[in-house]
Amino acid sequence: MDRRTFSLGAVATLSVSACGSSSARRFRSYNGPKVTSVVVNKGARRMYLMHNEQILKEYDIDLGFAPDGDKRVKGDGKTPEGTYWIDRRNPNSSYHLSLGISYPNSLDRAEAKAMGKEPGGDIFIHGEPNRNRRQARDPDWTAGCIAVKNEEIEEIYAMVTDWTPIALRP
Repeated sequence: MDRRTFSLGAVATLSVSACGSSSARRFRSYNGPKVTSVVVNKGARRMYLMHNEQILKEYDIDLGFAPDGDKRVKGDGKTPEGTYWIDRRNPNSSYHLSLGISYPNSLDRAEAKAMGKEPGGDIFIHGEPNRNRRQARDPDWTAGCIAVKNEEIEEIYAMVTDWTPIALRP
């Protein structure tokens, strides 16, 4: 094998390895204590990953653009309050990974219907937008979701399984 062929092969191998490392970072693994619940304290702008009564991790969060009060209708910019489930995950989200929250439930739908409105939906825990990356983290910029830094959503995505309860408190 001549030196030129070896060099090109080595560069190609390194390039493929470099591409794989980004994906590996995005999809981390976790083998610690099970996350038994997620607790969001909207007023303090904090989210906690819990193992029973023990806090495993905590994060600063951003909320919907009108964060005070419970989400009632589509487009109100509020983040829901109450107990829900992590019910889905989206590795191809418009944001850097996302975990779905089971809002709206039957009570949420009934309350919105009584007002003659739609309850909205698509509430997630997610990272930053994939396009038009935000230079500064303005507080409370989402449409009602819970946002964290990209490195944090990678960790959360690995730690939290589907059907984990999430309590969203005022």
